[in-house]
Amino acid sequence: MSHPLFDITGKVALVTGSSRGIGKALAKGLLEAGCTVVLNGRDAKTLEEARAELAAAFGDRVRTAAFDVTDSAEVAAGIARVEEETGPLDILVNNTGVQHRTPLLEFTDEDWRRLVDTNLTSAFFVGREVARRMAPRGHGKIVNICSLQSEAVRPGIAPYSATKGGLKMLTKGMCADLGPLGIQVNGIGPGYFDTELTSALVADEEFSAWVRKRTPAGRWGNVEDLVGALIYLSSPASDFVNGQVLYVDGGMLSVL
Repeated sequence: MSHPLFDITGKVALVTGSSRGIGKALAKGLLEAGCTVVLNGRDAKTLEEARAELAAAFGDRVRTAAFDVTDSAEVAAGIARVEEETGPLDILVNNTGVQHRTPLLEFTDEDWRRLVDTNLTSAFFVGREVARRMAPRGHGKIVNICSLQSEAVRPGIAPYSATKGGLKMLTKGMCADLGPLGIQVNGIGPGYFDTELTSALVADEEFSAWVRKRTPAGRWGNVEDLVGALIYLSSPASDFVNGQVLYVDGGMLSVL
């Protein structure tokens, strides 16, 4: 039997960007831990496909809410609808993210704005709206999905790294404002994970060999490797942990 500090049975969670990849894996992990989980994305069809797949195992504890996390009006309406239909949110996972690899000198204004809106502004909009509802209740857990690139950079991803570094500091800033209200805000920083977002890198044998050699664990991360960190940061076990980023990177950041 697991320690009761890690028990999140019956909690209600919202995971943004959860129709596929890391977001879907995190949603599944919360469902396995006994939560009711609201999946979010912009594409209602893809969202419904994810819901149907997860509902086969978890029944009506899987819900959906299709809204654009980069639009503050849609966020406000979407969060209101979620709480009305599913119940007060105990856990928010800000997972929505996008990558775009281009040399800095060729990066367009449009792509810069898209990355900032998707990776950083969305977490501010959704985090602010959910926190406004958590605050009067005096408790809540917000987990922002940061990145290894919140700390380190490679060529061709400067704007992405800027957004993830910003998300790390937003996490700390949210902790400063929301901690006194009983809300813990922390981040998870995945290293190199095998997902749809990185499929081109995984397929590049030279790059893949570099990742394996550079990571003490000697492999790419699997999305399931993130679930334990999420359950910890979503549970009473982390009630005195705030403003931190937990890097799940196989040790990569720790070595030269």
